[in-house]
Amino acid sequence: MTTTDPLAPFQWLNVSENEGGGPLGAIFSVAFFRGLDPAEVVRRFSRGEDSGQESDFGGLDERAHEFIEETDGGDGGGYVGVFQAGEWCVAIEPYGWMVTLHEVVTKLSRGCEVLAVTRHDYAAEHSFEYAIDGTIVTGYRLRHPFERYGSDPDRLNGFMRELGMGLDKPEDEAAWDAAWEDNYYTAVPRGFALAAKVTGVPFTPGMLDRPMLVGPIVER
Repeated sequence: MTTTDPLAPFQWLNVSENEGGGPLGAIFSVAFFRGLDPAEVVRRFSRGEDSGQESDFGGLDERAHEFIEETDGGDGGGYVGVFQAGEWCVAIEPYGWMVTLHEVVTKLSRGCEVLAVTRHDYAAEHSFEYAIDGTIVTGYRLRHPFERYGSDPDRLNGFMRELGMGLDKPEDEAAWDAAWEDNYYTAVPRGFALAAKVTGVPFTPGMLDRPMLVGPIVER
């Protein structure tokens, strides 16, 4: 009898920087929007200033690199690329983390549904945010699934348990150590596996080959 590892399709998002970091590197965010088209998603990120220009991931990456050089990297990548995937839009934010900031995701989700995942190796704050119509429903730091918050922090517990996440807060030092060991290397693929369960859209390497609308991220 063979078993399928639910995290295997998302290990490409977890490559260490010492091993090349994968195509998105050690800092990036991916968000899933339901209820908006790609142009409107770009307008949300740009605060109405831009509806996006057609490009590919190479073009998005190049613009993000230029932005980082101009700003020394403290403001993320400065650009987002968006494309349609079934009922959802996928928004890729290279070198950035804006979409999982509470004050940003609540505004982006007004009148729609947003699920966002950030990998940030340097801050060690890999993040998951699920918001609907301006309210964070469930959020957690990817390495701390037992510390959930939001208006309904337990809404995704069934999916989280299916992915092997420990949802009970550790009670002693040994339990904390065990939880840290369990979550340290699996946090990012588990976060993206959870996103796929909620949205029905697995984020695959082939998605980087899709044409997309690229626009700026205007700080809020």
